[in-house]
Amino acid sequence: MKVISERRAAELIEDGWTVIPGGFGSCGHPDGLTRAIGDRYKREGRPRKLSLLFASAAGDLEERGLDVLAQSGLVDKVIGGFWGLIPRLGNMARLGEIEAHNWPQGVISQLFRAIAAKKPGVISNIGLNTFVDPDYEGGRLNMRAARALVQKIFINDKSMLFYPAIKVDCALLRGTSCDPLGNISMEREVSHSDALAQAMAVKNCGGIVIVQVESLVGLHDIEPHDVKVPGLLVDYVTVSRPGEHPQTYGVAHDSAFTRPGVLTPGTRSISCAERVIARRALQEIQHQNARVINLGIGIPVAIAQAAEELGCAESMSFTVESGVIGGRPAAGLSFGASYRPQSIIEQAALFDFYEGGGIDVACLGFAEMDSFGNVNVSKFGQKLQGAGGFINISQSARCIIFCGTFTAVGLVVNINKGQIRIVREGRVSKFVRQVSHLTFSGDHSKSLGQRVIYVTERAVFALRDRVVYLEEVAPGISVERDIMPFIEGGFVVSSSCKLMSEDLFFL
Repeated sequence: MKVISERRAAELIEDGWTVIPGGFGSCGHPDGLTRAIGDRYKREGRPRKLSLLFASAAGDLEERGLDVLAQSGLVDKVIGGFWGLIPRLGNMARLGEIEAHNWPQGVISQLFRAIAAKKPGVISNIGLNTFVDPDYEGGRLNMRAARALVQKIFINDKSMLFYPAIKVDCALLRGTSCDPLGNISMEREVSHSDALAQAMAVKNCGGIVIVQVESLVGLHDIEPHDVKVPGLLVDYVTVSRPGEHPQTYGVAHDSAFTRPGVLTPGTRSISCAERVIARRALQEIQHQNARVINLGIGIPVAIAQAAEELGCAESMSFTVESGVIGGRPAAGLSFGASYRPQSIIEQAALFDFYEGGGIDVACLGFAEMDSFGNVNVSKFGQKLQGAGGFINISQSARCIIFCGTFTAVGLVVNINKGQIRIVREGRVSKFVRQVSHLTFSGDHSKSLGQRVIYVTERAVFALRDRVVYLEEVAPGISVERDIMPFIEGGFVVSSSCKLMSEDLFFL
């Protein structure tokens, strides 16, 4: 292992390499390394035509994260899981300026291990009957992706998807401390993500592993159990500059993200609509007697806060696919971390547990849904969000609660004395005739025997026998005035449609 400058690290990257960037969403990205690569390209026009392979791209929607590489000619191809925080790279994909593919986040996380073990790839049922399936789009995001990389195969007459292994040349990772042997600890990181598997994958492909750390420590200063990436896998180390090693893009440092005994900060402010949705989802979780719950990005994170406020959180284990188990998942630009977590494991290991049926209830967002129960979260309007872990989770959970406002962009509601009133309707309707990108299939869910409900601030819908029924309406809401004008397609009002519990509207 050799300690080098960030500039020198950037000079090691060669044209045409496939690079694996570390981190998860807003957490754990080696900003110093990617900034140095971006700066070198501005100076020298090199490296050119890089390929990126990531499970969850890091970014803050502005200047930090992978978007510093969004320069014409620098990146040529991307295979990624979650794209939602890198709008500039997403825009390049949308405009066909780079070859772009979207695979399930958990599959890519598991793919790093497959590459490390020199396996041909990952065989999985995850992604069937979605846009990732070759019978649909094969995970291709634009015309530059001339052919689907994902293949459909059959094992014992059952359809499966094959995600091929890829030769990788460089891993850009992040840790807390490094000893003279190159051993890396992560005691201040909110997640281990896929760092170990990424390092092994690159090393066994003959590539180089570069790790950004906060500090250099002495020999034996890191206990063996605290080593997350062994020194034999590490080629180069850089020491981060002040400000380029925040725990998350939302918080520079918070001990509560890594230590269970630290006092959790006060709860965040959430809107009236979000609070109603979170509390109604919590009712369903309790009805399902659920112990293991996954909370997706956005409104679902508020469910853990609602559980704490109502005193029922201790009976539930809230998890985030970054590998964090227990505690209260953080929101916004700290998503991927949890306050006072019980444990932090590798991302791929948590996806293994998820996909084997370990999730009792998954609470996920939605951008579009149609009357067949299909949901789109991956690509809508001018936004490329990517599937992230949504497909892995939604195809594995026993019960799915989709959580979102009835309309989007500008919705204002007022809640008073147990009733809700729509003050201003959102400009975007989410209940469409047909989803524009198939991230969740109602038909496939039926074959899995899942319970599926859709919770909004004014109504609750349920998927039964390939039909979406309006099951509950909020007090103060008129079906004719506040619901039917904003939905397309064949949604059906249930003969047993009832009022949502008034308790939800006393905030």
